Amino acid sequence: MSANVSALGGKAKRKAIVARTLRWWDRHRRALVWRAAPGEAPDPYRVWLSEVLLQQTTAQAAAPYYQAFVAKWPRVEDLAAAPIEAVVSAFAGLGYYSRARNLHACAQEIARRGGRFPSEEADLRALPGVGAYTAAAIAAIAFGRQAAPVDGNIARIMARLLALDEPIARARGEIEAAARMLAPGRRAGDFAQALMDIGATICRPRNPDCPSCPLARDCGAFRTGSPEAYPRRVGAKAKPRREGAVFFARRSDGAFLARRRPAHGLLASTVELPGTPWTSAGRQGELANLGPVTASWRRLPGTVEQVFTHFALTLTVYAGSFEGGAPDGHFWVTPEAVGEAGFSSAMRKAVEHALRRG
Repeated sequence: MSANVSALGGKAKRKAIVARTLRWWDRHRRALVWRAAPGEAPDPYRVWLSEVLLQQTTAQAAAPYYQAFVAKWPRVEDLAAAPIEAVVSAFAGLGYYSRARNLHACAQEIARRGGRFPSEEADLRALPGVGAYTAAAIAAIAFGRQAAPVDGNIARIMARLLALDEPIARARGEIEAAARMLAPGRRAGDFAQALMDIGATICRPRNPDCPSCPLARDCGAFRTGSPEAYPRRVGAKAKPRREGAVFFARRSDGAFLARRRPAHGLLASTVELPGTPWTSAGRQGELANLGPVTASWRRLPGTVEQVFTHFALTLTVYAGSFEGGAPDGHFWVTPEAVGEAGFSSAMRKAVEHALRRG
C-alpha cells in the first residue's frame, strides 16, 4: 500500500467514511431519470444505457437522450432489433459515435442471452463496448456487487482525499486502489452513486463546496487549505488544427443534399453535408470546384468551429441552388427534419450556419 492510500487509515476509519457518505446520499441524492427510486430494484438495462450515454457528457445533457432511448426501445431486446442507423441517429449531437455501434452490438449480445445481463464485473467487461468503469458501475448499481467504478468525478474525489501530488493520469493505480478499499460490501451501488453526486455538486473542479462535503474531515486536499489545487494538472498542449469545406446544395422547396459517413472512423454512420476531406490548416487551396453537384457555389461569410478530442476543426460553408436528382450516396433532407436526421454536432452547426447565412 502506498503512503497516499494508507492515509485512508484502518477498517474502522474507512467504514466511518462510507457511513457518512451514505447518510449524505440518503438526504441529498439527485433525482435523475435513470435512477431507481429508494427501495426499487434497479433495471440493469437502464443502468447500462445511462452509463453509456453519460460517458464524456453531463447528466443534464444525457437526460433527454436517455428518455428518447427508453421511449423508442424500452427493453434491451427492442434496442437489439433496431436498425443501426436509427441508433446512430438517436446519438446525434452527443458525440463519440463509436458508442452507438458498441451499444447496438452489446444489446444484440444480451438479447442472444435471453435479455439478461451478467452480474459480475469480469463477465460484463467481456461484452462489446463495456470497459472497466462501465462494468464496475453496472455490477455495483444494478447488482449490488462490491465494485468500485472510477469516473472523472470519483477520480477527482480520490485525488483530493489522498492529496495526490501527481496528475490523475499518472496516479490512476493509487486512485483505483483507494476506491476499491472504500467500496462497501453493502450498498455498494448507493456508495458509488453518492460519490458521483458529490463530485458533480460539491467536489467540483473549481470552487469546491468543502463545508458541505461529508468527506471533508478526512480530505487531505481540504487540510492543505487549497483543495482546488488538487488534482494536480498537466499543462494542456495546443490541439492541431484541420480545415475543410462543406456544400449546402438547396432545392427550391428548401430541402438540401446530405450523405451518411462511413460505418467506421470518426463520426461513424452520422449524417453530414457533402464536403472535402479535413486536412492540416493552411493546405486547402481552392475548394468551390469540389462540390458534389454542379452549381454556382458561393462562400458564406464566417466559418464553423468544432473541437474534437485530438484536433480543432474549421469548416468553410459553400451554398448553391440545385434542382437535379440526388447523386449516388446522397439524399434530400428538409430543414424541419434536421433534428431527427442524425447530424453530428459539427454538421448541425454547419447546417444552421447555412440556413442562417445562405
